Amino acid sequence: MFRRVTGAERRENGPDGEWAVRRITGSAATKAYRCPGCYQEIPPAMPHVVAWRPFGDGDDRRHWHSSCWERRTDRGVRYPRR
Repeated sequence: MFRRVTGAERRENGPDGEWAVRRITGSAATKAYRCPGCYQEIPPAMPHVVAWRPFGDGDDRRHWHSSCWERRTDRGVRYPRR
């Protein structure tokens, strides 16, 4: 997997395409989110990953548990659309 750092976000290329990825620290995580990898809640204060298509309109940003993001292609998880 190719990774390129671009400031606070990284660009990642994998078998599921190119992504812009930002790691969120626990202190910066102030809201709860639903992880598209496991459908469980990511509670406030939990470090996690935000990922989106870099050339999209930004409406496809999703918050993932870090471990779910790393395993997304192993389980065949597709990045859900709203």
